This record gives sequence, C-alpha cells and structure tokens, in this order.
Amino acid sequence: MDGTGAPGMRADLLIEDGRIVAIDDGLRITDYAIRNTDYAADAVLDATGLVVAPGFIDIHSHSDFTLVVDPRAVSQMYQGVTLEVVGNCGHGCAPIADPAIVRSNIYGIREDQGLDWRSVAEYLARLEAGRPAVNVAALVPNGNLRLAAAGLVDRPATADERRTMRRLLEQGLEEGAWGYSTGLEYGPERACPEAEIVDLARVAARYGSLYATHTRNRAGEAVETIAEAIRTAEAAGVPLQVSHISVVARLAEDGGWAVEQALRQVDAARAAGLDVTFDMHTRLFGTTNLSAALPPWALEGSLTDIAGRLRDRATRRALKGYRSIITALARGDWSRIVLFDCPAHPEWSRRSIADLSAAWGTEALDTVYDVLLGELDHLHSLMILAYAYRAEDIRPAFEHPLCMVGSDATALAPDGPLADSAFHGAYTWAAWYVRHFVRDTGRLTLEEAVRRLTSLPAGRLGLKDRGTIRRGAWADLAIFDPALFAERGTDFEPNQLATGMRHVLVNGVPTLRDAVLTGERGGQVLRRGE
Repeated sequence: MDGTGAPGMRADLLIEDGRIVAIDDGLRITDYAIRNTDYAADAVLDATGLVVAPGFIDIHSHSDFTLVVDPRAVSQMYQGVTLEVVGNCGHGCAPIADPAIVRSNIYGIREDQGLDWRSVAEYLARLEAGRPAVNVAALVPNGNLRLAAAGLVDRPATADERRTMRRLLEQGLEEGAWGYSTGLEYGPERACPEAEIVDLARVAARYGSLYATHTRNRAGEAVETIAEAIRTAEAAGVPLQVSHISVVARLAEDGGWAVEQALRQVDAARAAGLDVTFDMHTRLFGTTNLSAALPPWALEGSLTDIAGRLRDRATRRALKGYRSIITALARGDWSRIVLFDCPAHPEWSRRSIADLSAAWGTEALDTVYDVLLGELDHLHSLMILAYAYRAEDIRPAFEHPLCMVGSDATALAPDGPLADSAFHGAYTWAAWYVRHFVRDTGRLTLEEAVRRLTSLPAGRLGLKDRGTIRRGAWADLAIFDPALFAERGTDFEPNQLATGMRHVLVNGVPTLRDAVLTGERGGQVLRRGE
C-alpha cells in the first residue's frame, strides 16, 4: 500500500543506501540478493501475507524530551512510526533562556536531568547525537518564546518582548524548525492577544512554514475558538494546522454540534482559498499536567516558594479566580478529572478530584492544591485524565478526508530510563486508529487509513521523499499483519506494546525485525531547508 490511498498491489521492494530503488512484482528479490554478493542472507525480509506501508507519521507528538532521554522510541516502533513532529501546543525544548522556568513547559521532563542546550540548533544537535530511532521534525513553541522573552507573566507581551520573540522565532526557523506552534489554553500563553499571535505567525509565513495551534478553547466559545485560528492564519498568510480539533466538543453542551461546526468552518476556509487542515488524537479523554491548574506567577521560584503559595489561604483565594485548562476540562464536574499515578501517594492514584474532595471534605480546587503539595517533587509530571468527550461527537472529525492523526503523547519504552513514565496514547494511538476504523467498524478502508497516517501528513510538511512508497523515496516502512495490528494499552495500564507490527525500517535501517528490536537506529533529525 503506497500511501496514496490507491488499491494495494503485490510487489517486491529493493532498498539500497536507505532509499527505495525498485518496485516490481517480478523482481524476485531473493534471487537478486543471492546473485549479488554484497547482500547477506539476512538482508531479505519476507513480507508474505503482510502489509508493506510507508512508515507512519506522528503529526502531533510531544516527544521533545523523551527522545533525548531514550532515543529508541519503543512505543512508536511497535506502531510503525518512522517520523515524529515535536514542539506542538506551544510546548517544547527550545529555545530556552532560563532553564528553571521552562521545565513546566516540557512534557516528559525529568527533574534529575538538566537541559544542556539553549537554541533550536543546539537542541536538534543534541537529538542527533543520541541517534534517534525515528526521524524528527521540530516546531518552535510559542510558550518557550514567551518564557524566554518575558518570563512567567500573565499579560500580553510588550513591544520589546515581541521583538525578542520574533527574533527567536526567526532564529529557530533558520536553524531548521518546520513551523510555529501555540498552546493558547496554557499558562504561559493564556494572555496572548490575537494580534501578538498574528505578529509571530507572519514570521512563520515569511519562512514558508506552517502555524499549528492548540486553540484557546473557552467554554461557550466553540465557534470563536476555530474562527480565531482561521482569522490569525488569514491575517498572517500562513498555512494553518488546527491541533486535535475535537477539543471543541467540550466547549458546548452539544459536543456533536460543536465538532460539526468546526469542520464546517474548516471547509469554508478552504473553499475561500485558505490552507487549513487539522489533526486528532485518539483518546476519548484529555490529558495534561495537573500543575496546569496554576497560573504562571504561582510557578515562579523554588519548590519551597511554590509550596508556600499553595499553603497560603489568601493566595489560594487568588488562585481560584484563574481559569485554567483543568477547570475548562472539568466544566464544574470534578468527577471528570481523574489523577493518574501519584508516586508519593499511590492511594490517590486513579481517583477523581470529586472523590478525593468528598473524602477530605474540601472544595475541588483546594483538593487540587493539596494534591500538588503532596506531590511537590513530581509537580511537573503528575498527569490527569479528563473524561470530556463522547465517541459519537468526535467521530465526524475522524471521518473527514482532511483528518490527520497524532499521538499527542511522548515516545516511551517499557524498559530503560523511561520505564516508570506514562503518557496516554504513547503505546496505542496508531494501532487503535487502524484497528477501530478499519477492522472493527469498517468506516475506512485500510488503504485510506494508511494514507491519513503517511502521505497526508507528509504533504502537510512539504516532504516530497517520505510518506509514500515510490522509487527514490526514503525507505521508511511499516510492515504489519492487518488482522493483528492493535493496541493493548488501557486507561490505567497504558504501557503495553501494540501487537501485529512485524518489521519497521527507518531510512532503510531495520529497527524492528520479526517484532523484535534490532538495536539499530536509523532516524534522522530533519531540518527544514536541507
């Protein structure tokens, strides 16, 4: 299946120097290998009865830091992923001015590891030095720009700060980033006015890159949240990628209507000549750090300083006036907000804020602050599950022909330095998508599901030599059993490898062979313009 959506065909592939050099149903590659002494016997992969597809592209990943910690990307390998786009939702690893304050803006951060880079170029070089198993393309995150230029503030940037942000964005794009992202629902960016985003998106437009946005997402503003993103892109003249568009379902009483109108806005914008596309994550719940309940100023200073604020009654009263992504996800129903694993207090794990509040006799936000106090050493890694979506409401977005799919998670591994880490979607996203929409419901053909995981996101990035199987393309390949490819991870036991992926090649390097990691890593750090 070549990734274009065309019907599959039976054929052999010949790969040399990392690229596909021949596709032929009469090639008889085994005979070819035998005749050429340069080929060892183990250079032949038997894919009889399997699907050979382009490697899957994770258009919306948060693996910025975990790929530094463990470059094997095991959770992704077992799902056929060969390329990740990091730096989404305004979160990421570069640029950095003050390492102490940027840590809260990096998913998967580990308190025991430093940040030994500052610029996008230095970060990409650090990734490259680790020899990642997957290819990596990075966006420049708006949260990092604001933290570098203004620090932990809850106000629009000044003229001088905006100049600094523009300069840092220009530098990042010149150093190889593929675009600019925002996370307008998160603390560092909540105070960004539309004009500030337009100003920076114009920089991305000048460099011919894209603008990806985690939209503002205020309750009751399901129409406006998409309208603002489209206005911003139109004013800046930049291609727009709306991140996990289904979040609008939690902004209205009728989640299905909210999603449908978002899709209508996208279609209308495209009909008017704008370059607008979108992606979806594959969870029926949202997930983020519980510390996102706090405004930026509450996270300033040391852990002792933060604890002092959380204990102070007057400060708590002030904190309760802050509209965060956590309160938006709860929408007054705190049974929706469930703690994942609490390392210091495992007895709190997998319980809702409503449940703990009832047990402790506290108001919901006081419960949140008490949990953060109790897990202070894990302040920026304690995750929540927010049960805010219904499958029937978000299904139309998945079925739209423009819909790309991403993990919205970090690449992980069940062993090694990330064995104790979890991020929902990491082990399940692509496998769930294929299993659910192709095998279980039949809403997509396998060829169409493969297209949405390969050539569609490759085209969004402007990649001409990835995302399809054709002569001259890089040999990024996912080879799997379509009857067995499925996720095993669950809400509370997420760290389970997907099944059915037999072989994965990244730039021609066999990284997964016969469902076993080979120890070889062939990923490249992709710099735009190279």
